[in-house]
Amino acid sequence: MSRRVVITGVGAVTPLGVGARTLHERWSAGACGIEDGEGVCADFDPTAVMSTKEARRADRFTQFAIVACDEALAEAGWEDGLPYEAERVGCFLGTGIGGIGTLEANHQELLERGPGRVSPLAVPLMMGNAGAAALSMRYGLRGQTYGLVSACAAGAHAVGAAARTIQAGDADAMVTGGSEAALTPLAQAAFAALDAISNEGISRPFDARRDGFIMGEGAGVLVLEEEEAARARGATVLGEVLGYAATSDAYHLTAPEPRGSGAAAALRGALRDAGLEPGDVDYVNAHGTSTPLNDRSETNALKAALGDHAYKVPVSSTKSAIGHLLGAAGAVEAVATILALRDAIAPPTIGYEEPDEGLDLDYVPGSARPLELDNGRPPIALSDSFGFGGHNVVLCLQAAPADS
Repeated sequence: MSRRVVITGVGAVTPLGVGARTLHERWSAGACGIEDGEGVCADFDPTAVMSTKEARRADRFTQFAIVACDEALAEAGWEDGLPYEAERVGCFLGTGIGGIGTLEANHQELLERGPGRVSPLAVPLMMGNAGAAALSMRYGLRGQTYGLVSACAAGAHAVGAAARTIQAGDADAMVTGGSEAALTPLAQAAFAALDAISNEGISRPFDARRDGFIMGEGAGVLVLEEEEAARARGATVLGEVLGYAATSDAYHLTAPEPRGSGAAAALRGALRDAGLEPGDVDYVNAHGTSTPLNDRSETNALKAALGDHAYKVPVSSTKSAIGHLLGAAGAVEAVATILALRDAIAPPTIGYEEPDEGLDLDYVPGSARPLELDNGRPPIALSDSFGFGGHNVVLCLQAAPADS
């Protein structure tokens, strides 16, 4: 029997502000962090938790990860040190692009001032694994540590892989999540060239008027622990990772498979891994990018995987409030999901007003609403993440019992 994996701490930096609770409370209240067509972390100040020198030696995506991790570890009760042997604690951190801000800045230096002006820190700061390495060094995590890169599925892949590592007995705890800081001229121009960005500057997933996603930035970090060890040390449990599954579309570099077959397989796989049936799902945190293709494909996948229950379960998108955080999205949405389950509410899909033909699920328009629970157990959710390249990841999460 595999070991159970619980969540004991969460942290986030998003366009709604710094802090996981800020994300949850503001999104649940219907606030939107998107301004002028971007989801910028305008309130972010890395020197709140690190020195100016440390901040200069970290790309913005690494800075986000550190601030989110500080919050998550404090909530888990790790602020005075690791509760386990350092070799039994690892770190998996997802990103879609990594230190692209560092890359662009140093390329500009190269072009304008020559190779002698390129920073010796350029490579260490731009590496995709830089965030995971920074967390490992900062907190003394000596177990398995690496970065995961799978486009917009990276954060969820990292959480799922971390849970598997604990289940397999290769770690007692894992620090995991995703971080992204890609609001840079090159990245913005490249996504615009793909016609992936909203021309109207609005994120409205599943709405008939949707015309592309909004780029955002930020990070989400979770502390995962083996359940018996966490309870033995007196940890407060927020929730549990019940299931995880990942598949590939093997279809197209950027477009999802229209029927959602790969995504549906991941949804079924996560339920199977959790030992659940479709009717056990109380809420779905959708990938919900606000692109015409994704929202339709995801809706098709939910119908295929959940059957008639797809029409009964509330489905909402965090991206309606903060935009698309690319490689950080899945981790941030896992944080948002576990806090929504804790309060037994379905946050709203902001901007959803006009139904589209065939997109006929309950997308939670208008405002948050309580989850309808009648079976006496803590609520359960699926959190979907899909990425360019055909990557599909689904996490099955459950809130902790009230007495945890």
